[in-house]
Amino acid sequence: MQIDFAKLQYQYQLYKTEIDEAMHQVLDKSNYIMGNEVQELETNLQNFTKAKHAITCSSGTDALLLAMMALDIQPDDEIITTPFTFIATAETIAFLKAKPVFVDIDEKTYNIDPSKIEEKITKKTKAIMPVSLYGQPADMDAIQAIADKHNLKVIIDGAQSFGSTFKGKRDSNLGDISTTSFFPAKPLGCFGDGGAVFTNSDVLAEKIKMLRVHGQNKRYHHKYIGMGGRMDTLQCAIVNVKLKYYKKDLALRQEVASKYSEQLADSSEQLVLPYVDTGCTSVWAQYSVRVKNRDDVQAKLKEQGIPTAVHYPMPLHLQECFAYLGYKKGEFPIAEQVSNEIMSLPMNPYLKDEEIVYICEKL
Repeated sequence: MQIDFAKLQYQYQLYKTEIDEAMHQVLDKSNYIMGNEVQELETNLQNFTKAKHAITCSSGTDALLLAMMALDIQPDDEIITTPFTFIATAETIAFLKAKPVFVDIDEKTYNIDPSKIEEKITKKTKAIMPVSLYGQPADMDAIQAIADKHNLKVIIDGAQSFGSTFKGKRDSNLGDISTTSFFPAKPLGCFGDGGAVFTNSDVLAEKIKMLRVHGQNKRYHHKYIGMGGRMDTLQCAIVNVKLKYYKKDLALRQEVASKYSEQLADSSEQLVLPYVDTGCTSVWAQYSVRVKNRDDVQAKLKEQGIPTAVHYPMPLHLQECFAYLGYKKGEFPIAEQVSNEIMSLPMNPYLKDEEIVYICEKL
């Protein structure tokens, strides 16, 4: 059996008629930048998340940049975040010449451990940036309480978690600003790059809208130093179609994750299965297990037609590009251990029961 990790082509064929029609409507109008479909998507995202404002942008990475620019993050400001995430989280902080300050992760959820945040706060700290890793929000009650106590902003990196909830609220409707990504392999993906920024602040929303078009408040009049950060009309049209079916896809993801966990329940001595915290729902961007002999397991699964992935093999504090921060091996032991053991199994809404059984038997 040959397993498709994400089944992107399968999903396209499922919604092909509507997606093709939506794309052709854009092509027929040739309004490729800031066309009507952009505003339509933003309205639909607002309705889905219940956030007051949804502003589309060119990628999940640019969404983080726009969030920090809107909050006027300056060189030498410090932002507390996790070392166990995709590089964009900390890369964007460094890009603005601010300083990423890492905090170790919770051993169960792999999200930032709130109990370790306060000890890292200094006079230079301006924000906390939790990541909703693998599709599950961090402990936002604890994080928000710390932020409120120290007058800090909260920026949520929700690149993997669009549609997840924390105590009944979408994670796009938490913190001062939340972001997401529509990269093709994300739970809600476009056919290129795209992202969105969410906020309940009228002031921040207005600023973000200007920042994504080079800081313009009207054509050729620039209030801020901004960027070319728009999501193009074609991609918005595609996500508009897929968003119509997203709740159904999320329900299917839950079913796939549950079936994985049921099939693997007796393997707890060899595997650490994913954990979803009380009060949270995950969108299961990944279904990630921990194994001690990962390389060997991955090689043998590949021989059986089962692709796997590692999210992420090296924590950020050990990356060469962050050597200037001065972190050493051993400073974040949980992140380091998890990075050596984590392995993602094929995950998408369309995995068949027989595929799940096959994967689990071979694993």
